[in-house]
Amino acid sequence: MRIFEEMESEVRGYVRSFPAIFDVAKGSEVFDEHDNRYIDFFAGAGTLNYGHNNPLMTRAMIEYLERGGIVHGLDKATVAKRAFLTKLRDTILAPRNLQYKVQFTGPTGTNAVETALKLARMVKRRSNVISFTNGYHGLTLGALAVTGNYKYKDESYGARSNVAFMPYDGFLGEGVNTLDYLRRFLEDNSSGVDLPAAIIVETVQGEGGVNVASVEWLQQLEALCREFDILLIIDEIQVGNGRTGSYFSFERAGIYPDMVTLSKSIGGGLPMALLLMRPDLDQWQPGEHTGTFRGNNLAFVAATQALSYWDNEDLAQAIKYKADILRTELENLAAKFPELEASVRGLGMIQGLVLPQIGVAGEASKEAFERGLIIETAGADSQVLKFLPSLLIEEELLREGLGIVEQALQALVDKRQQLMSGGGEV
Repeated sequence: MRIFEEMESEVRGYVRSFPAIFDVAKGSEVFDEHDNRYIDFFAGAGTLNYGHNNPLMTRAMIEYLERGGIVHGLDKATVAKRAFLTKLRDTILAPRNLQYKVQFTGPTGTNAVETALKLARMVKRRSNVISFTNGYHGLTLGALAVTGNYKYKDESYGARSNVAFMPYDGFLGEGVNTLDYLRRFLEDNSSGVDLPAAIIVETVQGEGGVNVASVEWLQQLEALCREFDILLIIDEIQVGNGRTGSYFSFERAGIYPDMVTLSKSIGGGLPMALLLMRPDLDQWQPGEHTGTFRGNNLAFVAATQALSYWDNEDLAQAIKYKADILRTELENLAAKFPELEASVRGLGMIQGLVLPQIGVAGEASKEAFERGLIIETAGADSQVLKFLPSLLIEEELLREGLGIVEQALQALVDKRQQLMSGGGEV
């Protein structure tokens, strides 16, 4: 690891959580340079919904490169882009009666968010945007301004102007409709919150701790936006692309966002991000918002293959089946270790095991890694063990990984008991 410590910036993060030098990967298994095997419950923070080195995508990319297919195209028309747009329209948008224009942004999710915010402000001629507590939308300055996570912010560089934060569903406890709170601010011209151009929201907050917005809350949020002439931006970057069971996470609520940001798994593991927008919102002048790598044709090739998994309902049914296993086993783990005061929340194949005692989730992640499982934490205090396995993970591997989590939790409990019996502090 010496070269990484010597040459790479201190900003590196995941290498500290998972201290191994990885070499090859296939599906839901990763191997380090010493051929040690790890089951992957991390999936590139949601980028690898279809697994590592998916054979359909790999074969298509190799064939494309071997025939000399154009790789970098800016926003020129290419065969690869045409195939992707056609597949996106015919397989995803048309069957759902969604009419969106597509804008290819820079290669990462934060680029899509920046584009959405800029366009919303330009169209509505208002600068304010409303975001929500515990929201995460990226770390470039515009996206950072609508990101709630405190650990990413600093007054010396954080651009916090023209953004107001409101409580997410459940933030004020059960029985409190936080949209009543939001409505009061919008109704009162002296509330200090200017009428926003847009509201941006995740239907499931991934980095924020796997917080799930209810169907009713999402429907009321859409209605509120319509009433006050506010654009609704749904951030699908981590929880879209099938993660919650349906292709878009907002489908369960039957809503029609004005804009949708997509990245991570849309590119099949390659850098790619895009913005879906209502056609009437497409008010850009040619070249008004650009990016050098908005034409990653190799990602178009991979993405077209990824969308083929949605030609029928097979994947959606498989996700539901494995999500039920994941949820049931996590609830069993919470019940098995009452001393950890654990609870479970999530939707589909994004689930969180909440371990409220400070540091326990981080220790569980470390113990799991030592036993051959890659899994990260989330939440304001890193108190949630976040489960993001590939949507294509085999049931046997899923259960094996859950068994490792059980071993990790048992190890933590045993250590505590040893400390207590020895008179030490827990």
